[in-house]
Amino acid sequence: MTERKSAYWMKQLDERILEYIARDGMATPRMMARDRAFTASPGHIWERCQMLYYIRFVEPIYNDMYDLTTDGILFLDGEVDAEHYPTPTPSKVYK
Repeated sequence: MTERKSAYWMKQLDERILEYIARDGMATPRMMARDRAFTASPGHIWERCQMLYYIRFVEPIYNDMYDLTTDGILFLDGEVDAEHYPTPTPSKVYK
C-alpha cells in the first residue's frame, strides 16, 4: 500500500472516517461515533464529513448518510495528494 498524501488541514479523524466508510460502506456520523475507533461526537464527525464533502472525498447519499467517492478511494490507496484539492474553510463549507 502506498503512503497517503494528506493535506495540512486534514485531521486524523478525516482518515478514520474514510477508512470506516471504506470498510463498512455508507455511514452516518452517528453510526461512526458509536464505533470504538472514534472518540469524537456525531456533531464533530458531521463537521469533518462536510469538509471531506467539500473536496469530494465523500458524498451525501441520503440525509446525513455518506459514501466514498472515487477520489476518496484513490486517497486511501495513496494515489492522490489531498494538497492538490481546494482548502475547505468554515466560511466555504458551511455557507
